[in-house]
Amino acid sequence: MYRQLTTLWVLLLIASSSWADAPLKVVTTIKPIHSILSGLLAGSTPPQLLVDGAQLPYHYRLSEPQKKSIQQADLIAWVGPELEKFMLEPLQQLNANTTVLTLLDNEEIKVLPSRWDESKRDPFFWLDSRNIIILTDELARVLMKVDPERKALYERNRHQLLLRLARLDRNLEYGYRGLKSGIGMAYYDTLQYFEQAYALKIRGVVTQSPTTPVSGLSLLQSHAKLASGDYSCLLTEQQSAMEQLPILTQGVQLNITPLDSFGTTLESGTDFYFELMKYNTSAIKQCLQFENSPISLPPDSDQAPLSSGIGGKFMLRDHHGKLITDQDLLGKFHLIYFGYTFCPDVCPTSLITLSSALNQIGELAEQVRPYFITVDPTRDTPEILNTYVTYFHPTLVGLTGTQAMVDRVAALYRIQYEKVEDPSRAADEYIIDHSSGLFLMAPDGKFITKFAHGIAPTEVATRLKAVLSQH
Repeated sequence: MYRQLTTLWVLLLIASSSWADAPLKVVTTIKPIHSILSGLLAGSTPPQLLVDGAQLPYHYRLSEPQKKSIQQADLIAWVGPELEKFMLEPLQQLNANTTVLTLLDNEEIKVLPSRWDESKRDPFFWLDSRNIIILTDELARVLMKVDPERKALYERNRHQLLLRLARLDRNLEYGYRGLKSGIGMAYYDTLQYFEQAYALKIRGVVTQSPTTPVSGLSLLQSHAKLASGDYSCLLTEQQSAMEQLPILTQGVQLNITPLDSFGTTLESGTDFYFELMKYNTSAIKQCLQFENSPISLPPDSDQAPLSSGIGGKFMLRDHHGKLITDQDLLGKFHLIYFGYTFCPDVCPTSLITLSSALNQIGELAEQVRPYFITVDPTRDTPEILNTYVTYFHPTLVGLTGTQAMVDRVAALYRIQYEKVEDPSRAADEYIIDHSSGLFLMAPDGKFITKFAHGIAPTEVATRLKAVLSQH
């Protein structure tokens, strides 16, 4: 009997070890997302990429082996129906054990509405590197949840990947300074995120995508703009048919440079995203630096709308106890940071970054009002905030309220936070895990951008100057 039980126990151990070591089956649709997943899964089974090589997702058709891989996947990451309609049917046939990430639904990522249909979303979020920094955190969190046995691996890969992304962001900032010299037009509308992230001067788009025919009116209007002499650059797209290009550029002298928003000319893998951003930044910079073009800005009506569903109506109290609503913030640009005064390191570091950036922009800082909104209203009373804000920029306003008031404003800005108690400490010595990031809002209350945690003060200052100089 003892021998039988021992044998059974050994078999169970072998089986459980086999289950734990079973590779996680991850499937994703396009190269930019595959690149980040490849970095996070380094040292494990790599993710399967569906749309590879020079192919585009617009009219893609899945092969039978790919359909089978989707059905067998543990985790599927896709952008959304705005880009990958070929995924709609197979996703409906999945069993309940498959985790599906629709990235355009992720509340942490900055998702912009389409400039052609506000009921739909612009899918090209990966062209803002700060979105990819956020996405890396989100994907790592999901991987650790569905595959906890490899948590240490995912955490290590996440850390290494974020270091590379931070360096990329700094390099893009340098490249961004070289993008200010000219005005460009895009044949297809892939650059809205890049425009907002780097104050890129794109003042016109011919058509939405290869799935949308160019209208005669749009063609005539776009040709007239290019012929005016104000434009130095036309950005096209690799692997995309542009039948109207000869008519559009007839009699016009300017740079014509192909973008590669999907990376059709680049090899997929961990390094892909870094090569993608390097290629497109260089292409844009080269195209816009056309020396023989007289530069004058077209009307403001050609600019992209700044809207993404972040922000809204709220009511709080400032560090003097005065009632403050969202209407009181209007009239100036506002920088908003969510945190709490008992935060040991992240919050003070972020507020120091905010303060330093405002100091670096000099008199332009008069156009900006910084706000610190607590996610810990129980401890962060107006009296506590009144002392805390004095350690940072002199114009910093601390805001608090009831728990319900704070919950509401946090939801408006898609901030997640959770109270974490330590049994070995007193009841009031808890910490709060919370989303980190610095929101820049326009004087009319519309969302402009979110600075990721860890960004250098000089980078914040440079981007603030770029935004403020346009108003």
